[in-house]
Amino acid sequence: MNSTIYNPAKSHHPSSQFPQIKTCKTLKDLQQVHAHFIKTRQIHDPLAAAEVLRFYALSSHRNVDHALAVFNQIQTPNCFSWNTIIRALAESSDPEHPLEALCLFHRMACDGLVAPNNFTFPSVLKACSRIGNARVGKSVHGMVVKFGLECDEFVVSSLVRIYVMCWVIEDAHLLFSRSVGDCGGLSEKKKEGNVVLWNLIVDGHVRLGEFSMARELFDKMPQRSVVLWNAMISAYAQNGFFREAVEMFRDLQIGDVLPNYVTLVSILPAIAQLGVLDLGEWVHLYAGKHRIGIDDVLGSALVDMYSKCGSIEKALLVFEQLPKKNVITWNAIISGLAMHGRGKDALDCFSEMERAGVVPSDVTYIGLLSACSHGGMVEQGRSLFNHMINVVGFEPRIEHYGCMVDLLGCAGLLEEAEELIQNMSVKPDDVIWKALLGACKVHRNIEMGKRIAEILMDLAPRDSGSYVALANMYASLGNWEAVSNVRMLMKDMDIRKDPGGSWIELDGVLHEFLVEDKSHSRAGEIHSMLEEISNKLRLEGYKPNTTQLLLNIDEEEKQSALHYHSEKIAVAFGLISTAPQSPLLIVKNLRICEDCHSSIKLISKIYKRKIIVRDRKLFHHFEHGLCSCNDYW
Repeated sequence: MNSTIYNPAKSHHPSSQFPQIKTCKTLKDLQQVHAHFIKTRQIHDPLAAAEVLRFYALSSHRNVDHALAVFNQIQTPNCFSWNTIIRALAESSDPEHPLEALCLFHRMACDGLVAPNNFTFPSVLKACSRIGNARVGKSVHGMVVKFGLECDEFVVSSLVRIYVMCWVIEDAHLLFSRSVGDCGGLSEKKKEGNVVLWNLIVDGHVRLGEFSMARELFDKMPQRSVVLWNAMISAYAQNGFFREAVEMFRDLQIGDVLPNYVTLVSILPAIAQLGVLDLGEWVHLYAGKHRIGIDDVLGSALVDMYSKCGSIEKALLVFEQLPKKNVITWNAIISGLAMHGRGKDALDCFSEMERAGVVPSDVTYIGLLSACSHGGMVEQGRSLFNHMINVVGFEPRIEHYGCMVDLLGCAGLLEEAEELIQNMSVKPDDVIWKALLGACKVHRNIEMGKRIAEILMDLAPRDSGSYVALANMYASLGNWEAVSNVRMLMKDMDIRKDPGGSWIELDGVLHEFLVEDKSHSRAGEIHSMLEEISNKLRLEGYKPNTTQLLLNIDEEEKQSALHYHSEKIAVAFGLISTAPQSPLLIVKNLRICEDCHSSIKLISKIYKRKIIVRDRKLFHHFEHGLCSCNDYW
């Protein structure tokens, strides 16, 4: 039964017996050799046919249709030929081919002339995972056991992979537990196989979003490769677990595994979101020290990181030093300039991009429109939006409309913004309406604000933003009955306001503060500094802006409440924890309020500090009593 199986242990590799095939450089070369073999009847030699098949099926010049034609002409294919064509079909980019691979395997099993071996099943299982069919995979698993291959590392890893890919994590776990502990002593090959299994099972939990279980398994692993470190860091970062990503990266730093290019690209977005500049600078220096090339992908990630960590000058420096600039890198620097309120520089950068012959993408226009919005450049924004649609031919995305609504809303053009929303080519989402509601709040257009808030409450009834914005508008007018009604509605629906939070990084540690936060180990010192700040502000003639507080209390109590906003606490902590005149970088999860904005301007003057605050919308560079946004945000 097994006489026709090609056994590499008993014979030389076919390519060594047919050097004319080995020297083929192109598909045309092979077709000429193939024609010669047919003419001389050498093609009837199973080894010759197998080698021709291998070139058609698996070489860099592969042609799966030619491979199928050759295979179908072989009268009695050996196991090598079966494995070759099944693998080619399983790996093919054609979505129909994996199913053909399974059909061929069924034919192989039914013929019974050649037994499948440990090279057959991995390709068959890959075909199962490609079509997402766990039921067929389980049937193949039964055949693996039948042929005694349940301890083969390659086959077992393929089985675990299909269960993971098909979301059957319980079966993957069962097989993983059995395979890691069973099948004899731990040879080097077995150890390598176990590493693959650990990687697969951790990846399976990551795919399911079970990060705590993935981390628990990761911590138990006897050996961790840089590939798995990268997978965990990337999974955390891509799913919004930025602190966990940074913590894992710090664990990697103190271990024996060296970060590589993929590690750096994976961790930089998390660093950027948290504003952890010191760590971002370490990554940049590490890349240079270890000669990791800064290409367009890593370069864009560095530009984005420096921009979001408050250092736009370093972002510009990285951008200028890139050996090759493409649309991705240009988009990164344009967006960076936009978020720092440098609208004119962003537009100049776009002009330079066009002169360099780089074709803009729709993402480019998001950055440009954002720059116009932050800079109050209404006419330029309108012109760019129309140019994008009518000249370049891009269909506006929801993000483009969002920038335009923000641009018009900030400028007080509320009716035009609402008309734009009503004529959008895509359905407006809650973000679009929130932008207009925020503008209504700033410009105190209560009637439109009520109408927009009602739309938002229907669109996203559980989102606190619309309720809070409406209540803020009523509070600014002193209409406490209306404020009370909104708050009662929120209470009845169990809707809670998103807590405002700010954080600052010092010596590699993130210190996070909430409103009226007294939980920090240095709370007493922070409170004393806040009192000192309050006294010095009063001497400067500063009067707190209490119009946005949703509390019907006396003025003194309102001023006290403003005293403990999270960004003020973070600033106070920064002042007591750093050397005089050193800059501070604060990150806030919400938009900075008017009172904090005004007071931090004065704090920067009083304490001779540059204070950078990144809120949900843009950067505010406070220095000498002024802000880079020119009070337009």
